[in-house]
Amino acid sequence: MKGIIYTGGELTDLVTLARLPTYLQAFLRARNGVVAYFGGLHIRGCVAAPGWHALAQVWQGEQALWRTYGELRKSDIPFGQDCVGNQFLLRGDAVLLLDTETGELADLDVDFKHFLFGAEKFPMDALGLEPLRTFQQAGGVLQPGQLLSLYPPLCLATNGSTPAATKAVPAAKRLDWLADFYRQIKDLPDGQAVTLAPL
Repeated sequence: MKGIIYTGGELTDLVTLARLPTYLQAFLRARNGVVAYFGGLHIRGCVAAPGWHALAQVWQGEQALWRTYGELRKSDIPFGQDCVGNQFLLRGDAVLLLDTETGELADLDVDFKHFLFGAEKFPMDALGLEPLRTFQQAGGVLQPGQLLSLYPPLCLATNGSTPAATKAVPAAKRLDWLADFYRQIKDLPDGQAVTLAPL
């Protein structure tokens, strides 16, 4: 992987590790999670701390993603995320992408190994790095534990052609905002006008 800015260190959550498929266990034993592509991909580790890197928190904790997003199952493993907080999950051996604004779930038609291969070969497309590149071109640097906040959200049509404003925010704050936004819009019809406050 390119642009590594963080690795997870020691495996401290062996209970979670034991519940994972053997290929993901092997990856985490070699490198207990990673933030790569200068923040474009975060693969979570089996750790107690820091919280933003802990797989257990978003998989089985009080803030578990399946508690918010109806398309998810308790067994889906949210192993990683992109620079804006969209989630990569394992369902069986298939990698799925959860759009955390809309709750839409897409099968990427790859397994974990081929997901990593695609990210390495075509990072801009596979990881949706355009917002990060725009942020970097404006002088921004995404630190480990941060995600990009986009305003307005990508799923909202806007009257102007101005690109979304981006800023780096703590990952937990971004994921909370996305969950709250999703809860507010999930039952609205297409084309419904909404008013929201920026993060």
